[in-house]
Amino acid sequence: MRVAGFGMNSRATLESLRAALAAAGPAEALAALGGAGPAEALAALPGHAAMVAELARALDLPLIEVASVAGILTPTQSSRSLAAHHTGSIAEAVALAAAGPGARLLAPRATSPDRCATCAIAVIRPGAST
Repeated sequence: MRVAGFGMNSRATLESLRAALAAAGPAEALAALGGAGPAEALAALPGHAAMVAELARALDLPLIEVASVAGILTPTQSSRSLAAHHTGSIAEAVALAAAGPGARLLAPRATSPDRCATCAIAVIRPGAST
């Protein structure tokens, strides 16, 4: 199972998310999108959850809401993300949390050309857990 997670800034658009996803890998291989749950999204960026949900609907994929990304270790380390959300990368942390125990990232987060959104894809084998 492959799940894409997203991070974004306040200037991000739906096209920013699509571009970040395209940079991270093919959408056809995804089983779901991961998005920050209501509490996490409000703390991170009010439009985050709605924009990721809109992309999930457009791609006809389920949305897995992640309650918290705090403390999730990520290969990419943003000082801004660490200070605000206690994780190095929102996109990577959301992807890992949404994919579930035993998940690993296919690669570090990819950034949209407009630099407003990031995307990371996590994978887990069916039935795998830790």
